[in-house]
This record gives sequence, structure tokens and C-alpha cells, in this order.
Amino acid sequence: MKIAILGGGHGAYAAAADLSEAGHEVRLWRRDAAALEPVIRAGAITLKDASGTREIPLALATPDIADALRGAELIVVPTPAIAQHDIALEMAPHLADGQVVFLPPGTFGSFVMARTVAQAGSHADVAWAETGTLPYLARKHGEREVNLTIRAVRLPTGVYPARKAAEAIAVIRKAYPSVHGCGDALSGALMNAGPVIHPPLMVMNAAPLQHFERWDIHNEGTQRAVRDVTDRLDQERIAVREAFGQGAPHYPLADHYNNDRWMYGDAHKQLVKSGDWRENIDLYAHRYVTEDTELGLAFLASAARYAGVDAPIAHGLLAIVGGFLGRDLRLGERTFETLGLAELTPAQLTQRLHDGE
Repeated sequence: MKIAILGGGHGAYAAAADLSEAGHEVRLWRRDAAALEPVIRAGAITLKDASGTREIPLALATPDIADALRGAELIVVPTPAIAQHDIALEMAPHLADGQVVFLPPGTFGSFVMARTVAQAGSHADVAWAETGTLPYLARKHGEREVNLTIRAVRLPTGVYPARKAAEAIAVIRKAYPSVHGCGDALSGALMNAGPVIHPPLMVMNAAPLQHFERWDIHNEGTQRAVRDVTDRLDQERIAVREAFGQGAPHYPLADHYNNDRWMYGDAHKQLVKSGDWRENIDLYAHRYVTEDTELGLAFLASAARYAGVDAPIAHGLLAIVGGFLGRDLRLGERTFETLGLAELTPAQLTQRLHDGE
């Protein structure tokens, strides 16, 4: 299958190498041509995982998005949500009927990017899908080298518009057999683990993150009190899903720590053992704040408001992060209110998610 990978981060390089090795024709696009040059020059990415280190050739690495998208059946966009608007504008003139765009994860980006593309003048009949996490726990170790710690074994995925769910899931499963449908885009967005796991880690590790040059939030930073807050925040997420009529499995985050039933299987020990997450995190600029809190947690809190679910942990964490950022995160760009969804009745919202705008 012809697959376009859009992005230059850990997830994009992991996806490009992994899917190329699986036999797909992969085109990797990155806006930063200079940063992509080592991959263009080598024609390959160095992949490291439990099987060892090897060179994985790519069909194409290019800073020209038209070349990457041309003829692609599946478009994978494993980028932070803060990049989705700009990428949608770049994609818009080059999308074609029948393509499937997969956002792992999406932060409701399937809805937002579809709207952006349409407003940019594209009439392409495209399906947009999003899941709860990246298909990989991965970190880049060099300008064209990526270390893949673990692959996801379960990827619950929602589709926008939901009327195209069956065909979209069938296409994505050619690349990621671990994908399974979980309903519409809202259901997919409320599977997102980032806004549950990362905001408590940022807030409750704020002092050591600013004091030490490097700090492992998943090792020393994940103590009993942090876990308790995370579990309660996740209970709020699940309550919101249930209020919208979304059924199990909800993939409770406790399974990430306690057993092998979560999206990555039994991954937490491997994540800590890798040492790749002992890093410097800027509380004012890191994606755990700019993506998972400002966008993702704000979206979850707004969904709770719409559904009438009491979510004190979500709103409390949002208020604290807003306190050190100096702005009210309840008014963010990715909330029900800002997106114009708060004014819809539940029946109208369901129809909008099923049919599209």
C-alpha cells in the first residue's frame, strides 16, 4: 500500500521505518528540508528495537507535500496537535477522493483538520480517523535514527465522518492490524491517553522538572500520589465517555501500569527501562503542556461541561497549568464552546459527527 507519513518527530520516523520494513511504499514528508536532508541523502532511516539495529530504505523522503500525498491510500499524521492546523492547510490542495487520514493520536484533530481543509477550499471526499496513542513508544537517537521501545497492540480508533467508518478502518488495518473501530471522532478523541497521563505528571513534578537538568517523569516522577490523581482523572474521562453513550472497552489508564490489557500491552516497565524518557521538559513549551494540556485536557473538560459530568480533577489541573502559563485555559481553541459544538443538541451533535459538516 502507498502510505504518506507527515511529520519529523519521533512518531513519524518510527512509522516511516516500521511501515517500510513491513513492505509498504512509504513517502516521508517533513517541512524542514534541512533537517530531512540526512534521510534524503541516505534514503533510509536507522531503526533500533528488540530485534537489533538495521537500515530501513524509504521509497521517498521529501519536503514537497504534493509528492508525498500523490497516490497515497493512507496518510499518517503522527504529529503534535499544535501542528495540525498548518499541516491541514498544506495538505488541502493535494488531497484526493478516497484517501484516509490517520491521526495517532488526534486530540479531536479529525474534526478540526477536516474543517480546516474544507475552509481552505478542498472538496476531496476524505475520511479522517484518530486513535488514543501513538502506535509506538519511540525516541529519535539521531538525525535519522529512531529507537522503538514497543509497538501498540490495541488501537481504538474513531472516524469522522462516522458514516465512513467501515471503509476507513479497513484501510488503516492494512498498515496497523491492531486498530479497531470505537465509533465516531468524539469517541476516538476521548480515548486519548495524553491528556490523562501527562497533565498530572507536569503539575505534580513541576519543581523537579524545573530544578534538574533531566528528570524521568515515568520513573521517579510516578509515585503513589501522582498515580492516585491520574486514576481519578481517568475516571472522569470514562464518565464523560459513558455520558455520551460510548461503551467499553474504555482502556482505563490503570491497565498501563498494572497489567497487559492496555494499548501497548505491558509497557510501563519497558518504558522506564529504556531510559529514553529521562529528559529535559520545558513546562512552558513542551508538547505535554501545549498539546496534552492546553488542547487535550481543555477539550476533555469542555466535553465534561457539555455532558453535565462533574470533573473537578480535569478543571483543577487546567486551572493550575493556566496559573503558571498566565491565561485561562478554559477558553482554548479546542473546546466545545470555541468549536461551536456547545450550541448543538445531543442529537444534532451525533448527526454532525456521523454526516460531517
